Amino acid sequence: IPLSKANTTFSLALLRKLSEDNSTANIFFSPFSISAALAMLMMGARGNTASQISEVVFKCFPLLSSFFRYFTLISSLFIERLFTSSGLLSPFDLSVANRLYGDQSYSFLQEFLTETRSYYNSEMESVDFRTSFEEARVKINSWVEEQTKGKIKDVVPQNMVDNSARIILVNALYFKGYWHKQFLRDDTSTREFRLNKQKYPICFCILEMPYRGEEMSMIILLPKDITDNTTGLEQLEEHLTYEKLNKWTHPSKMRRRKISVSLPRFKVEENYDLDKVLSRMGMVDAFDETKCDFSGMSGNKELFLSKVSHKAFVEVNEEGTEAAAASNAEGIYYGFSDSASFYADHPFLFFIRHNPTLSILFAGRFCSPE
Repeated sequence: IPLSKANTTFSLALLRKLSEDNSTANIFFSPFSISAALAMLMMGARGNTASQISEVVFKCFPLLSSFFRYFTLISSLFIERLFTSSGLLSPFDLSVANRLYGDQSYSFLQEFLTETRSYYNSEMESVDFRTSFEEARVKINSWVEEQTKGKIKDVVPQNMVDNSARIILVNALYFKGYWHKQFLRDDTSTREFRLNKQKYPICFCILEMPYRGEEMSMIILLPKDITDNTTGLEQLEEHLTYEKLNKWTHPSKMRRRKISVSLPRFKVEENYDLDKVLSRMGMVDAFDETKCDFSGMSGNKELFLSKVSHKAFVEVNEEGTEAAAASNAEGIYYGFSDSASFYADHPFLFFIRHNPTLSILFAGRFCSPE
């Protein structure tokens, strides 16, 4: 079973769950970053707690250790890129931060601390949630802001934590890519972005737009058009699977050609309390102080996961969110017609993929420029 299957399966399942809360909201998250953070947590989980995390996130991995190797491989590629690339000409800008924060009243097992340091180069940070939870919140936010070069602020907002917190899992990331074939700014114009109301049956096109260096690509799934009272994405989100996405984006189905691309400039910044979402997906015991088992992390049986906070920011183009850019761009295209244009003036799904490993690092839905 390819390791990318587990990554993609979790990506699509989480996308569907986030969509349940608001079918017309913009969505952006990193399934890779979230699963990596949960893998760090799972190192200390035992029994039913570990089984539920595995079922939600890692069920396609034959062994959890295979995920650790997978994460280490991709992370090493990113770390190398971060230290060797800088400035406008770099293929992409990526900042990522993962850390577990535990209340200082608990002692954590040395084996667990060694494993998290070995696989993730990450430390378990002790803070005082019981008497100084606001100070702990500020400390968490300061660390994330520092790790993401000031691009991610307030990953843990006010009133999110109180003195009942025991463990908080934080992961944050920033991504900015530069197109392999850039749009011409002179061709930028303001155009209407339609949220709903059209009359055509739902079918869709797929565009792959490589970033500079072609190590990363954005894959866009655009419904051919939209019907009354829908975004056009409902059926696509409901039925999209790893097998279908893998088949549709396979090189045998995609053609590299020059096409006219009209794509909104947009910035999306989202902050999620993933504990509620993960609970709905089946990861229940980790958040229940009467059922959780983190005995591989600490000998104290009262330890439970309080919050999973995730914040992500993507800037697809450098300026604004209200204009659309249109020009000729070289893309890899799959669709139901031979049309040489890709006009994204209505909601679409997008994925940012690491091509060498076919891993979805970021997933999103763009419904509104506001």
